[in-house]
Amino acid sequence: MKLKDLYMYLRGDIHRIELELGDAVSGASPVLEEATLQLLQAGGKRIRPVFMLLSAKFGNYDIQKLKHAGVALEFIHMASLVHDDVIDDSDLRRGKETVKAKWDNRVAMQTGDYLFGKAISSVALFQEQGIHEAMSRSMHDMVLGEIEQIRYKYEWEQNVRTYLRRIKRKTAVLIASSCNIGAQAAGVSRPEQRALANFGHQVGMAYQITDDILDFTSSEENLGKPAGGDLLQGNITLPVLFAMEKSPSFKKELKQAFADGIPSRERLDHLLEKINASGGIEYARNINERYLQKAYQSLDALPDIPARRSLYEIASYIGTREH
Repeated sequence: MKLKDLYMYLRGDIHRIELELGDAVSGASPVLEEATLQLLQAGGKRIRPVFMLLSAKFGNYDIQKLKHAGVALEFIHMASLVHDDVIDDSDLRRGKETVKAKWDNRVAMQTGDYLFGKAISSVALFQEQGIHEAMSRSMHDMVLGEIEQIRYKYEWEQNVRTYLRRIKRKTAVLIASSCNIGAQAAGVSRPEQRALANFGHQVGMAYQITDDILDFTSSEENLGKPAGGDLLQGNITLPVLFAMEKSPSFKKELKQAFADGIPSRERLDHLLEKINASGGIEYARNINERYLQKAYQSLDALPDIPARRSLYEIASYIGTREH
């Protein structure tokens, strides 16, 4: 089963958000419009709008209102991806050319800034102060996460706490806000808003940890980039942290490999084999499972309606997916 099959019954409302996304970027300068349309046409899971819509199902569900929140959330996510591709010097995303590769870094950064601006315009339609606060907090934390990613590139002395803080800011905060904003927009009770936001946080952490695991275990065809790409770009994730902690000699070997320059594919594959053999993948999966269990527990505070079952199924899929 594919992820989209789990929220097939929302396809009409997702389509409305897709149309709003396209309308929102039409009329921009030719380069900006082409760059943003390229991002939209690349597809994606639209998981943040989905979490927002499902959270709104616990209250007064109004798609004419909610679609604007979906647009804002997706634009923030897209902007962060464009900026990440500049930071990581990535030419491919989901197997397709990135904005920075097709144009250059300057166009990519301006495209990301443009999308942030469009997100603010979309959320300005809401009167609820809490929605504005959640959105601004997400953008603030995501920028901090991007700065931390730059700061800790090829930093072999970082620890698990640093890593978890970074992925909270880069990934989990926006998924938590997606749930929170959907609940607020639909007038869901405060306790249920908190439960949904906590669910989003736990799922967001599991989502990123799973992505980091897949960088070592999935195929290039599924990833849209070679395995070990995160390590090659200097992003130190849980499996690597565990392998270095377990074996000081491996840590020394890893540092030397990158001190000599960018490792060859053969040398990188050798390092990946050692990370896999260290138990780092199993360690990361155990941490991932802890976050998923906390996410499931958050759902216990919510009414037993179809949306709750969908949230459970999506969380389970996200945390155990293979691509």
